[in-house]
Amino acid sequence: MSHGQYREPVTAASEPTETSSVHADIARDLIHLRSAVGNPTLSPDGSRVATVVATADLDENTTRTSIWLDGSPLTAGPNDSQPVWSPDGRHLAFVSRRGDDDKKKTTLHVLPVDGPGELRTVCAMADGIGDVAWSPDGRHLAFTSRTRHDRYDAKDVSWQSPRKIERFLSRMNGENWIFDRPQHVYVVAADGTDAPRNLTPGDYEFGAVAWTPDSAAIVTSGRAHETWDDDLAEDLYLVPLDGERRALTHHTGIFAAPAVSPDGRRVACIGLDNPLEFPQNMKIGLVPIDDGEHRWISTGLDRTFFAMTCPQPPVWEDDDTLLAVAEDRGETHLYRLGVDGRTPERLTEGALSILGFDTKGGVLATTRSTVHHGGELWLTADGTDRRLTHVTKEYPGWEKFTVPCADGSDEIDAWIVRPADFDPGTTYPVLLNVHGGPFTQYGEYFFDEAQMQAAAGFVVLMCNPRGGSGRHTGWGQAIMGPKHPTSPGSGWGTVDVDDVMSVLDAALDRYTFCDRERVGMLGGSYGGFMATTLAARYGDRFRGVCSERSVNNMLTEEWSSDIATFFRSEHGPNPVEDPEEYLRMSPITMAKDIHVPMLIIHSEEDYRCPINQAEELWVTLRLLKRDVTFYRFPGENHELSRAGSPVHRRMRAEIILDWFAERLAPA
Repeated sequence: MSHGQYREPVTAASEPTETSSVHADIARDLIHLRSAVGNPTLSPDGSRVATVVATADLDENTTRTSIWLDGSPLTAGPNDSQPVWSPDGRHLAFVSRRGDDDKKKTTLHVLPVDGPGELRTVCAMADGIGDVAWSPDGRHLAFTSRTRHDRYDAKDVSWQSPRKIERFLSRMNGENWIFDRPQHVYVVAADGTDAPRNLTPGDYEFGAVAWTPDSAAIVTSGRAHETWDDDLAEDLYLVPLDGERRALTHHTGIFAAPAVSPDGRRVACIGLDNPLEFPQNMKIGLVPIDDGEHRWISTGLDRTFFAMTCPQPPVWEDDDTLLAVAEDRGETHLYRLGVDGRTPERLTEGALSILGFDTKGGVLATTRSTVHHGGELWLTADGTDRRLTHVTKEYPGWEKFTVPCADGSDEIDAWIVRPADFDPGTTYPVLLNVHGGPFTQYGEYFFDEAQMQAAAGFVVLMCNPRGGSGRHTGWGQAIMGPKHPTSPGSGWGTVDVDDVMSVLDAALDRYTFCDRERVGMLGGSYGGFMATTLAARYGDRFRGVCSERSVNNMLTEEWSSDIATFFRSEHGPNPVEDPEEYLRMSPITMAKDIHVPMLIIHSEEDYRCPINQAEELWVTLRLLKRDVTFYRFPGENHELSRAGSPVHRRMRAEIILDWFAERLAPA
């Protein structure tokens, strides 16, 4: 049949292999040599812009990154990132992995871009380099890096001393153990004449670096008080190059992503007041450096300023205004805020998502994505937008529509993607997707999952049910636990399920090319929770359900996740005191009602939703003699679909497409 029509199912082998199936070709096309532009950084006068271009390579099973300058390659890579301009605009610092002495070390380099000179290696760190910032006087570079316990010096794990665990949140997805290798702030001479110096030694973690204008101190965020792993508070700290660090906030909220004002009097940040009330829309705040209480300046716009596509600090334009990014109903836009708390002014328009931004010398640099393409670099000056790069492939668009909530309280944003080579006279199988989080959003950005499914001949449905981000506070908090002490909602698996089913029903009624007899559903993380829940409660509506990196048992999740004890901020009770509340909402307790075929996909090094979440569901369904298929990916974590190895991402895509092609085949 033609590319856009329904294809005969391709049955997945017991082990994914190289194949010539059309689904393998689709998966390869969406991954191999796909590039995206990010991390825009303007020179001090705004005349030049550096960015990072990332390209996935299936043949080598790697992702290469290189620095580009003014829209053209500057470095060859393959592991170059985090460009930072010197204050005089003559040099770029960047992070890489170079050198013959130890290939595993991360290196910090300085490259002249205005005049003669050689690439200079400033330092090498054993456990990564992040948040690079050049001091205003040009003399120093500050950065974050993990500081390893001496147990890591052992020749292998059989010689290592045991770990004494004393705090929650000691191990993190994608990082493994962190309590014995905490992230610290380092400073090093920009000319590489001395060794890096640790400014925040000890057991506590710090992250993000912002210099004061006099180059005498750094502002960073950190959890450096005794009860941080219980109250979940995060603070801003002033760390002098010579002297004792000082807390600028008081262990009562979350204050992160600092940016010091040009006059050095205050720090802008992203945060919230009550860490034990989540989700909630993150706000832009101001914290005095000398003394005083914080003040939120973004309250005129009830949206989250910690955007999924652009989690970066605010950027000061001058002492009175700054720029920040907020989500809005599937879009992510740039806003100008005033220190006086005026209503934020939107600076970007259209169906797009900002991925990164910077401003200098009256020039605005942004990387933007739409449903048609990944990140590309844009420059805005004198009111004119100019696209500077064209490294991404263009893909078909989506249609946005809205559906009333079943209770009439609001409307749900939704998107439908037509199959490739769409024929309006043909009916197609439907795949309903539910996002993770739940405090995230689908929307106007390039989403390879949707493009992959559409290319394989499926109609793709997505929506942002209650509990997600991009809307007002009440929307995001609608599914907090009914026993939550400050912001009770209806809990997971209630109105969010109603919203998803309302969107499915509306789409099947509105779009006659949707075959209501051939509907599948899939989701990951919280979306996996929804997948297992829908399989139990609405299994007769689907021909197959894929539950990926799922939460299936909320009680064991609260015991075993890397963020164990965090879920009480969402659900309310302490799980020790009220385990029944966690079991009540757990889809594993409904597994006996699952009769629809299930596909389970999970990563073996997933610490956010540990592998036992998949194992509990698989064992239960196998004992019940149900139709269940289980794939485990070695060496991958919770980010498999987004940041896993290119080969594993291709295998995963092929498994999903082949499985649904078979389950949604015409009767």
